[in-house]
Amino acid sequence: MRARLLLEDGTLFEGESFGAEGEVVGEVVFNTGMTGYQEVLTDPSYCGQIVAMTYPLIGNVGLNRDEGEAFRPFVRGFVVRDYTEFPSHWRSEKTLSGWLKEHGIVGIAGIDTRMLTRKIRRQGTMKGLLTTREASLSGMREKLERTPLVRDPVSRVSTRSAYTAPGYGNRVVLVDLGVKYGILRELVRRGCDVVVVPHDTSAEEIDRLRPDGVLLSNGPGNPKDVPRTIHAVAKLLGRYPLFGICLGHQVLALACGADTEKMKFGHRGGNHPVKDLESGRTVITSQNHGYAVKKESVADTPLEITHISLNDGTVEGLRHRELPAFSVQYHPEAAPGPRDSGFLFDRFLELMDRRRRKEETDA
Repeated sequence: MRARLLLEDGTLFEGESFGAEGEVVGEVVFNTGMTGYQEVLTDPSYCGQIVAMTYPLIGNVGLNRDEGEAFRPFVRGFVVRDYTEFPSHWRSEKTLSGWLKEHGIVGIAGIDTRMLTRKIRRQGTMKGLLTTREASLSGMREKLERTPLVRDPVSRVSTRSAYTAPGYGNRVVLVDLGVKYGILRELVRRGCDVVVVPHDTSAEEIDRLRPDGVLLSNGPGNPKDVPRTIHAVAKLLGRYPLFGICLGHQVLALACGADTEKMKFGHRGGNHPVKDLESGRTVITSQNHGYAVKKESVADTPLEITHISLNDGTVEGLRHRELPAFSVQYHPEAAPGPRDSGFLFDRFLELMDRRRRKEETDA
């Protein structure tokens, strides 16, 4: 079956359909990862987006029950160069096309993803319409123009009610802005008692949970669209150690008086070099975001920049000068991607242990 992808600048791609039949509108973005398409598809930060993979061979290892990053995918559509219908891997349990059909996700294969990526890099992310239906080009344009992008994506991906991942160590309240399972796994592996709460949980509600620390998760969209979270974080600063990841990094910045902005085409992939300004060390990171902290806005805040992107100089890490709070724009849990930065979870635990020892000493 034929599938077509129409961009808002009028560019039309024609290819072969795989996955579900139907028609979707979303923001078209690209991911530069060479592996991990299952983790990409199940990352809640892609809510409402049509994701194009720059690596050409997709589907060749199938899917399995162990490598998902959420209970279901949130992407709108999937774009690849070459789709492998029959996977070859000992862990494969389902084909990519069959899994996409189960979840109603439209896929298109056989298009020039290199051209698509270059176009997005030049012009920025664009709205697109992906369809398997027969329709005139004018009809497709009209549908694309009148269909809005997903609004308030964080509320779509955040948990509706609190739940726990029990442990015997530090109690961490994890504010779910669209959390990946990888973050939970890293905390549980370290023995933490994790309480996951909705994104709009107030500071007073978090106080009642008596946490040793608070982690702000990754998530989709514009950080300014979660004002209740920003307000809660501003009140929690100084009470508990805070660690922000991806969208959580941007929320921490806004809570401290810095500003954020939409990027031209964002960072998405598992091969982004980041420099630690204190140690001079460079790590390769996994990233997925379309907004960033404005570098010049940090100057008049109690924050200092700790990491920068070696690709474009954007802010990749922040630390509060006086309080136990820090954040990174990238994903230290990887999934997919390199695990160079897993030690940041240990740093968070050290802050919580230090706070506990201080309370015991004061008592």
